[in-house]
Amino acid sequence: MNHMEEQLWSYIDGTCTPAEEQAITKLIAQDEAYSLKYAELLKLNEEFGTMELDEPSMAFTYNVMESIRTENAMQPLKATINKRIIWGIAAFFIVSILVLLGVAFGSMDWTVRGGNTTFDVKIPQQLDATHVKSFFSGSIVKGFLFFDVVMGLFLFDAYLRRKRDVKQH
Repeated sequence: MNHMEEQLWSYIDGTCTPAEEQAITKLIAQDEAYSLKYAELLKLNEEFGTMELDEPSMAFTYNVMESIRTENAMQPLKATINKRIIWGIAAFFIVSILVLLGVAFGSMDWTVRGGNTTFDVKIPQQLDATHVKSFFSGSIVKGFLFFDVVMGLFLFDAYLRRKRDVKQH
């Protein structure tokens, strides 16, 4: 489409400015090429106006809408997580906590001395923690801490994704 046709179409559609409309009206009146092209495009516009638009069948419309609905309903691959993995991780941490509590309660002195019927727990005033340093220098503990940090980042990412999805819907 050339410049003349663009001007005439905007004139026919009524989308040009009043100054452009006056200039095109002058060109149609004075220039024979413009007047012939204007008559041709005006006839074409009238034919477009008399045409009936074909509508797709209801079955086609239903199929398209159904495919869009199922496309939106499908979960992304990252969202499908095996629940056994989550339960396994939860079981690991629960067992770790239970073992820690078992060791703590197992190392307590449960005997009742003398005729005293109340339970006395003796906590040492000075805790000797020199041997604890050796635990935190081992590669196993560092690996465990690294694993915990990675799991924390995964949980934080899931939290942020959930928050973002709530804002979008």
